[in-house]
Parts: sequence; C-alpha cells; structure tokens
Amino acid sequence: MNRRTPAATSLALLLALALLGAGCTGGVEGTPGAAGLRDPYFPGLGNGGYDVTHYSLKLDIGPSADDKRRPTGDKSPADDKRGPADGTSSPSAQPSDRPADRLRGTATITARATQDLSAFHLDLAGLDVEGATVEGRPAAVNRAGKELIIRPGSAVEDRLRKGRTFTTVVRYSGSPQTITDPDGSKEGWLRTADGAVALGEPTGSMAWFPGNHHPSDKATYDIEVTVPDPLTAVSNGELISRRTEDGRTTYHWRTAEPMASYVATLAVGRFSTHQSATPDGIRLFTAVDPESEAASEEVLDGIPAVLAWAAEKFGPYPFTSAGAIVERTGDAEYALETQNRPVFPGPPDTALLVHELAHQWFGNSVTPKSWRDMWLNEGFATYAEWLWAADHDDVPVEESFDEAYEDDANWAFPPAGPPSAADISEAPVYGRGAMVVHRLRLAIDDDEAFFDLVRGWTETHRHGNASTDDFTAYVEEETGEDLTELWDDWLYGESRPPVED
Repeated sequence: MNRRTPAATSLALLLALALLGAGCTGGVEGTPGAAGLRDPYFPGLGNGGYDVTHYSLKLDIGPSADDKRRPTGDKSPADDKRGPADGTSSPSAQPSDRPADRLRGTATITARATQDLSAFHLDLAGLDVEGATVEGRPAAVNRAGKELIIRPGSAVEDRLRKGRTFTTVVRYSGSPQTITDPDGSKEGWLRTADGAVALGEPTGSMAWFPGNHHPSDKATYDIEVTVPDPLTAVSNGELISRRTEDGRTTYHWRTAEPMASYVATLAVGRFSTHQSATPDGIRLFTAVDPESEAASEEVLDGIPAVLAWAAEKFGPYPFTSAGAIVERTGDAEYALETQNRPVFPGPPDTALLVHELAHQWFGNSVTPKSWRDMWLNEGFATYAEWLWAADHDDVPVEESFDEAYEDDANWAFPPAGPPSAADISEAPVYGRGAMVVHRLRLAIDDDEAFFDLVRGWTETHRHGNASTDDFTAYVEEETGEDLTELWDDWLYGESRPPVED
C-alpha cells in the first residue's frame, strides 16, 4: 500500500495542471514543481521544486457546531507505535461536545526555489482552502485529492527563480481528518476525551497544516494556537508567550532547530503542566492529563537523568528543550517521538521513555532521507533500551540480543527492506535493526571506538537527513573495514544468520 491518490484523483490533478498552464497568461516562466518525491513507500508524499525553511502557523481551535462525536478508531501497538506501558487500552471517552473539532488556520510558508517554478504543490488532507498569496499577491489555487496546487501570478515571477526565497500564505479551515495508515492504524487529528492530539508519522501532519510533508524537507516552526479556556495547547520547542483575552488563550511555540513535519505535534486538552530545566540548561516542559498525572510522576522525574545518560552514549543533546506530553489511556493508542517532547498514550514506563528520548538523536536530529531508512531511527532507539537495561537493570545487552534473535517476528523481512508501507513499523525494523547495531559493535570489538563512532554519526548529520547508504559508507570510512558480510547478513539478508555460542 502507498499514499498514491486514486486514479480519478490523479486524472483530476493532471487536468488541473493542464488548465492552469493553458488558462493563465503572463504567469511565471519555468515548470511546475513535482507533486511527489517518489518515496519508496509513499511516492506521492512531499513536493518538488522548493525547500521549506520556515513554517509560521496561526491556528484557532474550537468546538464543532453540533455535539455529534465521530469515532476515531484504534491504533495497533508496535514499539514507537506501542500502547500504554501495561499493554492495555480503553475506548476514548465520549464527551458531550467536541472541544477541538474545528480549526481555522493561516500558514505562512517560507521556502527557497530549487528550480524555476511556474507552480508548486502543498500536501493538505481535507480542510477548506479560502485563498492563497505568494509574495503578498493573490495566487490561483486548485485541489486534487491531497494535493494543493498553487500558481502565482506574473508579478512575482522573479521571486520564484531557482535559488530565490519566497513566501506563501494559505488560509484554511474545517474539521481536521483522522488518517488511516497502510497498516490500519490512525494518525493525523485524533480527537480525545477533552480535545485532540495531532500525530504525524508517516503522513498525518497534512491533516492540520499545508506543507511539504516528506521527512527530507525539514524546517523551523512558529506555531501560535488559540483555544478556549480552560484548555491548554502544547506543541514542539519552547513556549514563547501565552496571552488570554475574552476567555481564549493563545500559546506561541517556537522550534528553532530544523524539524521534519512528521514529528510536529499539537495537543489540546486539560493538562497539568510543569516547567523546569536540567542542570546543563535544557528547558523542560511536561504536559500531563490529570488522570495520568500520579502514575506518570516518577518516570517523568527521570527525564534529566535519561538525557544525561544518553548524551554520554550518543553525543550532546541536539535541542534546547525537552519534556513529554502524556494523554489519558485511550486518547491515543501509541507513543510517538514528537520533537522535543514525545507523546505517550498514558503513563509511560522507563523503557518507553528511554526509547522515545533516544529518538531525539535518531530520527529527530538525524532524520531519514526516506521511509526506507526508518530502521536507523528504530534500531538505535531499541538498542538504547538494551543499553539502559544493561546499565540500570543488570540485563546484559547480550541477553537482550539473544531474546530478539530468538523472536521469529524479527525475521519476517530485512530491516532495510520492508516489503510495503504497511510494514515500516513492524518488528524487524525495531528488533532486527537493534541487532544490526549490536553486530556492528561486536565487529568493531572496542566499546570506546564504537561509541566514538556513534557520537560521530550524530554529530556529522546533526539536524540533517541520512540514508542507510550514508550510514554504511560512514561506518566503513571511519573504521577502515569492509563490512559487506555484516550488512549482507544482518541488514539486507532474508534468512537468520548463525551466531557463535
């Protein structure tokens, strides 16, 4: 399965482009940016012809005009997309209204053209577009499925030349969608008992703002969210300001380091919030549903210790803020490594906290070039769990490795080659991915050299993107070793290789 639009939608897209090209005179010389980036699993995701540098989102969120509650469905638990720590789930509460059902937004998108553009695309699922401008001038807007097609007028043609920076403003509104993944799980805009939470892996961020929603296009963010009191709006980065007027409060969140859209989040609801800082100055912000507060307190108090431990293993923490968002059990059905503060579907245990915080290095700072490279995120985050268990719970890494090795689920396919989009969150990406990391450690046969290698990897690709080929080339260059056999057996091999007793 993939995110290609149906045939009828594809035809509509082609017709829309043809009409734009034929019906507009005096437009920008150049060619339209591609409608997708040909990701191996989501070929229609993302857009070509430009690189986004900054999103400024101004969102106003409120209840629906009626009290009808739309079902949100269940999420299959699987590691990052795992259920609560105790493995249980419960149905979302059914409130008498829908306090975060409607959204009105203005997205200001700053981008650099990578070709001479006559038109370009944005990914947006659902929602009604009220209009768009490019460089302050009205632009033609067409819709074709999840593609929003923007064609500027000739007055701004110089700003869409290759290498130039331009600004697009899109005004939109509506009831954001819950998106069903190829594996049947739910993402996008998930309505909760007292609000909503936006989760974006792999495609869900297009449900609440227009953009270039492929992990290879990272950007900085300013997100201003206005919600009715007593709700709180929590997002990524640092809280810059909070102001209340006429019973509504606006929260301004800023993410100064580049972020892939799939780890952008927005949680709206009744939260107990806490702000502090680690001894080395990382700002901490936690938001916890009151029903989960007591059971979460001890684990969340451990965030500074986990960050300090991880920094020793993986290098300096790559961001200026950290924390967590903890929903009540049943509001979401899986944890996700949203940047700076992961979202948890109820009180997490320490292993899950370690996993999601490790993602701040592996996935959030060093982000995959495509969804085929997801094992680099999950393999290292799972290995972080093994390392923590060895250092704190007297469980040797070899024991964790052996347990994963004996688990048949980890051998369904190679971690670097999930057979379809429905498989990118399955066991081999996690467990066998971690086995690749451990076999590399054994091949190097020097723990100091191994962790120097890992810290060098996170430093080399800090706030960037990297592929599996980038990783294997980096390792061989740094070690001076030909590790073809290791990659063939553990990363790409179809069968379970033997191990020495």
